[in-house]
Amino acid sequence: MIEMKPLVIGDLTVEKPIIQGGMGVGISLHRLAGAVAKAGGMGIISSAQIGFQEPDFTTNFVEANVRAIHREMKLAREIAPEGAIGFNIMVATKHYDVWVKEAIKAGTDCIISGAGLPVSLPEYASQAYKEMEQDKMPIPARRVKLAPIVSTAKSASVICRMWDRKYHMAPDFVVVEGPLAGGHLGFSLEQLTEYGADTDNVPATYHQDAYDREVREIIQVVKKYEEKFEKHIPVVTAGGIYTHEDVLHQFALGAEGVQVATRFVTTWECDAAQAYKDAYIKAKKEDIVITKSPVGMPGRAILNPFLRRIKEGDRPQIKSCFQCLEHCDIRTIPYCITMALVYAARGETDNALLFCGSNAYRAEKMESVEEVMRDLMGQ
Repeated sequence: MIEMKPLVIGDLTVEKPIIQGGMGVGISLHRLAGAVAKAGGMGIISSAQIGFQEPDFTTNFVEANVRAIHREMKLAREIAPEGAIGFNIMVATKHYDVWVKEAIKAGTDCIISGAGLPVSLPEYASQAYKEMEQDKMPIPARRVKLAPIVSTAKSASVICRMWDRKYHMAPDFVVVEGPLAGGHLGFSLEQLTEYGADTDNVPATYHQDAYDREVREIIQVVKKYEEKFEKHIPVVTAGGIYTHEDVLHQFALGAEGVQVATRFVTTWECDAAQAYKDAYIKAKKEDIVITKSPVGMPGRAILNPFLRRIKEGDRPQIKSCFQCLEHCDIRTIPYCITMALVYAARGETDNALLFCGSNAYRAEKMESVEEVMRDLMGQ
């Protein structure tokens, strides 16, 4: 019998070992993150273009995003004053250092960072505290917990080694995101094919055992740094986790927590428009596809009229650049990913990129966050 123990990350204890995955643009903001934290899990706000609802977003997007980071954290805290609430911040975004520092100043409990290796995350966190001291801002007694997202033992080894060499530290916890996850994936198309995670029949063709071995290898990599730094570093797994049985499987591999995103989309508390949630409920298994994002990364999404038009060579007009991703050339990209994701959050689904995990088609009805948490916990 596998016991569902609290997730302990240094001096931060999460009563239920479930982290709600960050989903942007605007899918996991204060309502969802606050509700998950209130239910005993860890709620995660996505910083990706978080200020898209600000009136000056198109002309003053950095300041708009900064305001929204502080506002969303404040509102989430009002929902769950004692809960664990963090931010997901993508390395691939421009002004990554700004988002990290502002999230810490806003009072985040943790920063989970992927879409690239977060080599400089500890440096930016340190700078944030120095700036807070200079500005005479109150500094929380509990320091922010930093977690890289990795997909392979190699990437786990690289980031742990670099943090060790540059900052003489190890991650506070590590999130392992597998090939069944939603949105941008940390795998090449070749790797997805190797795992059987690139077809319309996922997860029927998915090579579970192959990736289970990878997860175990990542846990062994992390253990080396646990011993070196004499600190416990929990490993949290993500990607394709939808049921209590899925959670138990991850715990059997050695994980101490799971990160779940797709399951929380069809909750009443999710910050997305109802039309976005309805797209999950209406989706069939064969509608979940791998697509190529404008910056060349594979991603998982629902095949909708927008993706069909893009496949046929249609190129929507790009009126302005939001400088969201580092390696994005407005002259050559097939569409603006910011606008495609903003349309999704607003519920304009026919013109939107509808990111999702491999199990999105399993959603049949709307649920509350509390119901989802109970189900994942097997209660």
